[in-house]
Amino acid sequence: MHSDRLRVILDACVLYPAPIRDLLLTFAVSGLFQPLWSEEIQDEWKRNLLANRTDLSSEQLNWTINRMNDSLPDANVTDYQHYISKITLPDKDDRHVVAAAIKGNADVIVTFNLNDFPRSVLLPFGIEPVHPDQFTLDVIDLDEKSAIEGFRTMVGRLRNPPLTNDDVLSALKKTGIRKGANKLQKLLD
Repeated sequence: MHSDRLRVILDACVLYPAPIRDLLLTFAVSGLFQPLWSEEIQDEWKRNLLANRTDLSSEQLNWTINRMNDSLPDANVTDYQHYISKITLPDKDDRHVVAAAIKGNADVIVTFNLNDFPRSVLLPFGIEPVHPDQFTLDVIDLDEKSAIEGFRTMVGRLRNPPLTNDDVLSALKKTGIRKGANKLQKLLD
């Protein structure tokens, strides 16, 4: 994986869990990669989170999305819809993700759902599907110092309730970011 501001579509499934979303966006703000998403991707993770978490409100998640867009103004991909009909995927409802990736000149789609994004479909567009755990590990390897500084900054922001490095690493492992969390732990020791 190369560093020159790798362009990365973050699928809704990696924006849904707050620990992963926070880590990836912290790495992006630290300059480790250029994240990309669309309004449709944002709507998808928000809708699914609201369906599963009755303690959260639409207003709270809108605040999060607005903050994401304000912090990373070049992330939102628009005008990609004309690509959708040209894409064939196992789940046609995922075509908007690939369309946004094409329009955004993405190098990577970060997703837990690798089977939904076959390499044979993505490679002609120069796009690679990558699991978020592997992506996290790759990003850390690109610039360990910036990754650790970003991680520490992220943990420092978590005040309600206050969390330790170990708390956050444990949360990441529970959401499927095991290799990345283990690498961060080694670098923190």
